[in-house]
Amino acid sequence: MEKKDMEIKDENLKILIINYEFPPLGGGGGVATYDLALEWEKYGRVDVLTSDYTGLDQFENVKGINIFRTKVFFRKSRDAATFISMLSFLLTGLITGFKLCKQNRYDIINTHFAVPSGPLGYILGKIFKIPNVLSLHGGDIYDPSKKLSPHRSFIFGRIVKFILNRADRIVAQSSNTRDNAVTYYKPNKEIKIIPLAFHPPIIGRKGRESIGLDKGSFYFITIGRLVKRKSIDTILHAMSQINIKKIKLLVMGDGPEMDFLVNLTNELGLNDRVRFLGYVADENKYTYLKNSDSFILTSLHEGFGIVFMESMFVGLPIVCSNHGGQIDFLKNEENALLIDVGDVESCKKSMLRVYKEKELRSKMYKNNKKKVKDFYGEAVAYEYIKIFRELKK
Repeated sequence: MEKKDMEIKDENLKILIINYEFPPLGGGGGVATYDLALEWEKYGRVDVLTSDYTGLDQFENVKGINIFRTKVFFRKSRDAATFISMLSFLLTGLITGFKLCKQNRYDIINTHFAVPSGPLGYILGKIFKIPNVLSLHGGDIYDPSKKLSPHRSFIFGRIVKFILNRADRIVAQSSNTRDNAVTYYKPNKEIKIIPLAFHPPIIGRKGRESIGLDKGSFYFITIGRLVKRKSIDTILHAMSQINIKKIKLLVMGDGPEMDFLVNLTNELGLNDRVRFLGYVADENKYTYLKNSDSFILTSLHEGFGIVFMESMFVGLPIVCSNHGGQIDFLKNEENALLIDVGDVESCKKSMLRVYKEKELRSKMYKNNKKKVKDFYGEAVAYEYIKIFRELKK
């Protein structure tokens, strides 16, 4: 990419981002949207239409990004949306979005998640004749942990197919997400792969003692919303079969599975080796990552997984499942150990390998520190800008 192609001084794009979740709400999909918005703000005006939540301002300007939060109903936590809250976002978001589109002549609508944001992006784009670029995040079209996942539901599946076929462009964050879209919905247009954007954070120098971690312990850390799809019980069962007391687990995140996982930890006798951190703000998240020894994530499926970028940035060796978008950039024995979904025995063996094999950890450290640079925000965001410019003509 030539530097001259990225000149932005004379450009004044107006972009409306629609995502029912945006930090501090939700997980990686919202974080990735924020990373894109930070870069797009350099090209013009960026407005974000998202959900409201207790304690958040309905309007906020963050680093030049205008965030408009519309009321939703019965959202119980920052980490997970209820069905009613997602449905209400479509209704209240339409009112707020209509006002925004009427006031501002947007060049592009970028809609994140086929459901629940997808219908809103389609309707606003249709009414105001604004090109709509739909970004798929994986779980919005394929979630094996949910009975009502669109790929299993006739009604929701038809809605997703309709939304895909009406978008002006479709972007998937990984080859796995693209393949799932093609397999289950057979869209009438090509799907472009653009990975999630990542901005290198500034990490402080706090040591283990500042966050209450033992100097002599070996810490695995997992980060994510505590939902069934994350399959954290696989890690807990693997931990119960490892009789090395210095191997410990940090579980960062909150969600509906918290009580189940805490009770399972008690049943397996892991109280002194597993620590539930709950929700942790970004500035403290990296303190935990930097002071951990390995990242582990045994999800049933990941569309991409921004937490992998965060872990790779600090050089952590990775143990994870082999089903999802992460296999685009995580290679077995190179920068990760990949295991079959739900395979407790392989999970245990991989954890022990990372613990015992210093040379393996060193290789993964170097490879992950190098690989993560491929996903830095400026270049990733510019791939979208090229699409926006094409549609604007």
